[in-house]
Amino acid sequence: MNLDFATAFARCPLVAILRGVRPDEVEPIGDALVDAGFSLVEVPMNSPDPLDSIGRLARRLEGRALVGAGTVLTPDQVDAVQQAGGQLIISPNSDQSVIGRSAQAGLISMPGYFTPTEAFAAVQAGARALKLFPAEAATPAVLKAQRAVLPKDLPILVVGGINPGNMAPWIAAGADGFGLGSALYKPGASAADVSEAAQAFVRGWRAVLA
Repeated sequence: MNLDFATAFARCPLVAILRGVRPDEVEPIGDALVDAGFSLVEVPMNSPDPLDSIGRLARRLEGRALVGAGTVLTPDQVDAVQQAGGQLIISPNSDQSVIGRSAQAGLISMPGYFTPTEAFAAVQAGARALKLFPAEAATPAVLKAQRAVLPKDLPILVVGGINPGNMAPWIAAGADGFGLGSALYKPGASAADVSEAAQAFVRGWRAVLA
């Protein structure tokens, strides 16, 4: 069964960022995330053997979650991620060559942005969603102001410093979802550790929406 981005995002707009995960441990961690309700999983390219991990996750979670790469910095990396089976291309910046290559390949580009200028340029290049990064250097008031001018149907995720208890102000300001890093996964964490953290994030997200 194929899973498209709109369906995955609507199901749970939380992106699991597995920075530092190893291929030999990634599959049970992926299972734990999906079992907790996640449907978007990212392995940053500065992890050990990231393409191996992406390939393993893409095969194991097919139809249950969309898998891709984070910290994608070049068009060549976009090609490599696609060849490994990844569908998400997530970057810390708004490099138009990376966004354009992703769009041409039919992949989901979610670049990082910080200013309206970067955001509009990314959308024009083909971005499907944006991530406000690093959120620690912004505020919900900043996002609210940006939301007044950005396309209403453009998903915006907040990334950086997010935990289960601080999502509500961002949601009120117009955030559609979140990217979750060290509060969800740190190198060496077990699948059980990730399961506990993932469930806490899903509970926190649902509580905000209740």
